[in-house]
Amino acid sequence: MAQGKFKVKSKLPAGAKTKKKQQKNKGKAVAKRPNAPVKSKTAAERNKMKMNVTKMVNAAAEQQIRALASNTPQLSAAQQRVAAAPTAPAPAK
Repeated sequence: MAQGKFKVKSKLPAGAKTKKKQQKNKGKAVAKRPNAPVKSKTAAERNKMKMNVTKMVNAAAEQQIRALASNTPQLSAAQQRVAAAPTAPAPAK
């Protein structure tokens, strides 16, 4: 069992000044990391639409470029002379 007397809290007289407690402006020792905000579904849908439009534009541009490249092969003057020149027979060893 506990021994000794109970501590009695004494009250200060009415005219006495009391000390003010200093407030700590420090914060918590370990800062809690907030969770990332949840993205709205409209943002995800907008990104999907952008990707689809980009893919369609790229596919159309690629198709046009391939058509131009395959239909009209434009050779420089030097390339035309090499293509028109007769090929020499390979030397026999």
